[in-house]
Amino acid sequence: MVKKFGGFTANHNLNFEVYKGEVFGFLGANGAGKTTAMRILCGLSVPTSGEINVAGYNVYTHAEKIKQNIGYMSQKFSLYEDLTVEENFRFFAGVYKVPPKEIKPRMEETLTNLELLNHRKKLIASLPLGWKQKLAFGVATFHNPGIVFLDEPTSGVDPVARRNFWEQIFKTAERGITVFVTTHYMDEAEYCHRVSIMDQGRIVALDTPQSLKDKYGVDTIFDLFIKIVRQ
Repeated sequence: MVKKFGGFTANHNLNFEVYKGEVFGFLGANGAGKTTAMRILCGLSVPTSGEINVAGYNVYTHAEKIKQNIGYMSQKFSLYEDLTVEENFRFFAGVYKVPPKEIKPRMEETLTNLELLNHRKKLIASLPLGWKQKLAFGVATFHNPGIVFLDEPTSGVDPVARRNFWEQIFKTAERGITVFVTTHYMDEAEYCHRVSIMDQGRIVALDTPQSLKDKYGVDTIFDLFIKIVRQ
């Protein structure tokens, strides 16, 4: 994947695969090119060159198909604050073209799993941050996408809520949904099946967390990140 903006190259020949049911960490400092790459993978931007397929669809010719077959959650949680929990689910079910007869049973199952079934009539604006986070993830995976993109999803929440959220991520991956996540919390990167590290528009490391720590002789992903970026 190559993406250029005039004379500036944001993504330099990115080359990687992400597997079904994998939790894949996409790491890098601000300005490393992560957001540009994610926009391309979500069908929101066209690459300058490269062969890119997402959920089985070509980014050049099937951008709309990609949007229908992925989920996306940003650090802002992507929920409408002035709608209730139930109204948010129904709205996004329409966006993702969930069959009408499946909406209610899917919603009840999702809210039961999130332990929020009794709060379906509450406005999003009235809910604690950790609940909003769980609900946003539930909405992003409500249509059973092939892959869900999480862009710094745990930014601003407490450590307990972050840990609970990662339990949700693993349960989702066990259902066969691929999870593609960016984070600035290096302890979270330890949970991923594999991680890539970007620096100045290039992927400079990609492997399992343990293999990368062994290769670079460090104890944590944080130490690994600092060592690679400083080099």
